[in-house]
Amino acid sequence: MFAKAVKILILFVLFCANVKAQKQDTIVVAQDGSGKYRNIQEAVESVRAFMDYTVTIYIKNGVYKEKIVIPSWIKNVEIIGEDAFKTVITNNDHANMNKMGTFRTYTVKVEGNNITFRNLTIENNAEQLGQAVALHTEGDRLIFINCRFLGNQDTVYTGTEGTRLWFTDCYIEGTTDFIFGPSTALFEHCTIYSKRDSYITAASTSKDTKYGYVFKNCKLTAALDVTKVYLGRPWRPYAATVFMNCELGKHILPVGWHNWKNPENEKTVRYAEYMNTGEGASTKERVKWSKQLNKKEAAEYTVEKIFKINNNWYPHK
Repeated sequence: MFAKAVKILILFVLFCANVKAQKQDTIVVAQDGSGKYRNIQEAVESVRAFMDYTVTIYIKNGVYKEKIVIPSWIKNVEIIGEDAFKTVITNNDHANMNKMGTFRTYTVKVEGNNITFRNLTIENNAEQLGQAVALHTEGDRLIFINCRFLGNQDTVYTGTEGTRLWFTDCYIEGTTDFIFGPSTALFEHCTIYSKRDSYITAASTSKDTKYGYVFKNCKLTAALDVTKVYLGRPWRPYAATVFMNCELGKHILPVGWHNWKNPENEKTVRYAEYMNTGEGASTKERVKWSKQLNKKEAAEYTVEKIFKINNNWYPHK
């Protein structure tokens, strides 16, 4: 009897050890070989599918030239860089390369849900020969904290209707339509840098989605020779974009918004502003089909209301 009990205990200990071995809490990526993996994609692929616990992929400083996909079966993962300026994921695909088209040019594509990125740079450094996406998102409940997104045309593509994204303390740069897509996305305390006279946003919000892009307490800046930038133009007729309590540089045009050369869009777009400051914030010459929110309307733009789509989500740092 005693021997049987000991055997059961040994089997139980071995089982627990095996479970613990499979459960990776932190995975280190380092180009110098000091981590478990030398490239990021290998680390992502080592994560077990549909986990109910959080795994951290910690990436040491370095320039990682990779084209990364975080597949739909990966969830509850934090991808953390050692330093936002020194941990760089880069690639250089563009739309006119081998007839690639816009949506295959990404440097990082996120299909999974509940993924957090922190303290790193995602870059598409392709020559300006066509659209070139740095970040392509399809997952829901994605968080980006203290990250840098570098590119030219179409830098950040928020690619799936009904998904929710939160960008906080981030830097996003580009030339044309460099934040675009149908997702609901909240940008807080971000710097938005225009590299060319063009358009910042190109939302394609669906008719039935109340909130599209919401920028709160952000700073809009530009290169010295950039003087004519629109806040946005509608990629689809019901585009929704709001700038609230943001500092708008003098590069923002007095009219503010563009109809994408289609007057019919003026009847459906949902473009609004509230209490912005800076040389580009004057509303005297804004297009008549945009809106200035009153205090009561602005109060509707809370995290709880913005992100309440199919279920509640309260992102935090």
